[in-house]
Amino acid sequence: MSTLPSQSDASASTALAGELRICVSKLIRRLREQANAGDFTSSQRSVLLRLDRDGPATVSALARAESVRPQSMRVTVASLEAMGAVRGEPDPHDGRQTLIDLSPKFRKTLKASRAAKDDWLLHALQAQLSPQEQAQLAAAVKLLERLADF
Repeated sequence: MSTLPSQSDASASTALAGELRICVSKLIRRLREQANAGDFTSSQRSVLLRLDRDGPATVSALARAESVRPQSMRVTVASLEAMGAVRGEPDPHDGRQTLIDLSPKFRKTLKASRAAKDDWLLHALQAQLSPQEQAQLAAAVKLLERLADF
C-alpha cells in the first residue's frame, strides 16, 4: 500500500494552500486598514516588531537577526529615529554600544493600533461567526500556529 498522497489529494492540498494564502493576505490587509501606526516600509515594520518582541538591541544584532548588512540596518534605524519610532540609549554593560529600543510614544501608538485591530476582529467574529464556528476557528488557529512555526 502506497503512503504517497494520490494525485487528487495533492491537487486538493495545492488548492487549499492557494486559498489559505489569499485568505490570510486579505485578513492581514483588513487588519492593517483598522489602525495605521504609520507608513513604514516592510524592513522598518520588521525591525519595530523585533524590538517589540525581543527588546532593545544593537544595530549589529538587528542586522544579524534581519539578515542584512549593518550599513543597511543603520539606514533603517536612522529613518525610524527620524520618525520618532525608536531611540538609542548607551548600553549599560558596554558604553561603546548603543541599544536601540522603541520610543515611549511609539509604544503607546503601537498599543492603540493593536487595540483597534483586536476590537475590529472581535466585532467581526461576533457578527459573522456562530459560537460553533468560533470554536472551529479556535481549533484552526492551533493548526495555523503549527504551520507558522514549521
